[in-house]
Amino acid sequence: MDDLPVTTQGESVSARSTGPTPSSDDPSSGRPPRPRDADDTQGDSLQERLVELRDTVRATRFALPLPSAERAGTVAAGMVAQLDDYLLPRLERLDAPLLVVVGGSTGAGKSTLVNSLVRTPISPAGVLRPTTRAPVLVCHPADMSWFSRANLLPSLSRTSGPSGDPRSLQVVSAQALTPGLALLDAPDIDSVVDANRQLAGQLLAAADLWLFVTTAARYADAVPWNLLHTARNRGTAVALVLDRVPGGGAAGEIAPHLTQMLEEHNLGGVPLFVLPETRLDSQGLLGEAQIGQLQEWLGRLARDAEARAAVVRQTVGGAIDALTVDVVILAAAAEDQVAAAGTLREAVHVAYRAATESVEHGIHDGALLRGEVLARWQELVGTGDIMRALQARVGKLRDRAIAAITGRPAPGEQFQEALGSGLAVLLKAAATDAAERAGTAWKAHPAGAALLEAAPGLVRPSEDIDERIDRLVRDWQRSVLDLVRTEAGDKRVVAKASAYAVNATGLLVMVSVFAATAFIPTGAEIAVAGGTTIAAQKVLEAIFGDQAVRTLAERARQNLGERVADLFAAESDRFRSALTGAGVDEELSPRLRSLSTAIHHARPEVDRT
Repeated sequence: MDDLPVTTQGESVSARSTGPTPSSDDPSSGRPPRPRDADDTQGDSLQERLVELRDTVRATRFALPLPSAERAGTVAAGMVAQLDDYLLPRLERLDAPLLVVVGGSTGAGKSTLVNSLVRTPISPAGVLRPTTRAPVLVCHPADMSWFSRANLLPSLSRTSGPSGDPRSLQVVSAQALTPGLALLDAPDIDSVVDANRQLAGQLLAAADLWLFVTTAARYADAVPWNLLHTARNRGTAVALVLDRVPGGGAAGEIAPHLTQMLEEHNLGGVPLFVLPETRLDSQGLLGEAQIGQLQEWLGRLARDAEARAAVVRQTVGGAIDALTVDVVILAAAAEDQVAAAGTLREAVHVAYRAATESVEHGIHDGALLRGEVLARWQELVGTGDIMRALQARVGKLRDRAIAAITGRPAPGEQFQEALGSGLAVLLKAAATDAAERAGTAWKAHPAGAALLEAAPGLVRPSEDIDERIDRLVRDWQRSVLDLVRTEAGDKRVVAKASAYAVNATGLLVMVSVFAATAFIPTGAEIAVAGGTTIAAQKVLEAIFGDQAVRTLAERARQNLGERVADLFAAESDRFRSALTGAGVDEELSPRLRSLSTAIHHARPEVDRT
């Protein structure tokens, strides 16, 4: 671009005053483009990686509402749009006609300038704002086939006439334009209509060259400079038109000041064209004398295939380089998502680990062997029922008969129910505390708070928790009896055990599970039952042996711990399911960075075209 003329105050300074004869690469030559040689095919790898990047980013969702997520979503949408609207189709045809997007602020005179360059009012201009509602693209008839098809900007439907649909692109032809270059009149970058501003940004991102129009009254406004910074960061080729410069020496002050501002913003060397304030003709067009320098510059650019290729290389290369910055933003946001998910998972893990420890403590400290459980145990042991049940099978038959006559459950059943009820209360309290603790931690985190808003029931245990706890207790008590039966069936003890009741033995094993020691509790509370407890212990030891009894108790305690772990795992999975449903991709960041590296390595192919 430095070779192209820079115009100030109506004067042209050109380092290259002659243009080469159109080559076979020039669409305006009428000859087909040259076939790609072997080296050109290496560019396919760049396109493949860009397609993969586009597909990856398009499928990406930053679901957790973190500070980095909103910006990442905007960057992702812009990246996909530029890949679809510009980079991928341009890489398919690097020698296709050049697209010059004419952009600028409201009332800068963009439409008037486009109409004047093609010498016919093809884009509406007027005092009403916004003027340009749907974008208009004008090209030479020889280039109509390229722009009429959805190559660049495929998301915009093509029309041949005016349209009120902002998602359409009116494509018209004009003989006044030189083949090889098209002008696109974009909506205002500061339009009062959001859709227009967004469309203006999309069109500028799809430009090979920005022709940026500002006025003597508004050239220092912030919005244009923000867009120019975007162009600079993307490496987009830019030319600037300073319109409506009043006479009387104003141009001698404004143009140098604008040039100084361009240099201060690292945009020095950008071609600058100054158009004086003038009366429009009967068609609303600028006189050819006013636009002559710009028209000549654009015509020479259109005719010079090498110059056009240089513009394309600059803009395409800059756009690819800018992807690296965008990928860093997306990868960092993806890492934030993973870190937040990890924080939330850890909060759930800590809450339910505390619940597990609470239950383990309640099992080991003998707390369950108090209150009603203790009363039932004292009743069972103090009356001698446990000893009678252990001494002969007839004891169990007698208990059933008594229960049938009196309508009251046997003392052993009452004790078992009381023990199960106490265990159920312990589990329900732990599950409730865990859900509340995990919920509190999530509420303090922006991502967790959003997930809880969608699933408020997480801060409470699941609705069927009581049913599942009751089933757990029943299944565990049944498993203790099965364990005793299995042990009693051992050939070494079967002769001794066959004469004793399994149920009574199972009760004693259950008691041992909740005792502070490895066997039947002998503390102050349990000792109230008298020496019968010690006698019962001796009976069990006589049946199974001291070590076997301790092993039974430990196995029963271990089995209970596993069931409790499964219960809390199911409860905590509700939180994890909510987090999994958000769709945090832990592999996204490394995948993006890997693609960026591959694209960077393939990047030199653009410079060799």
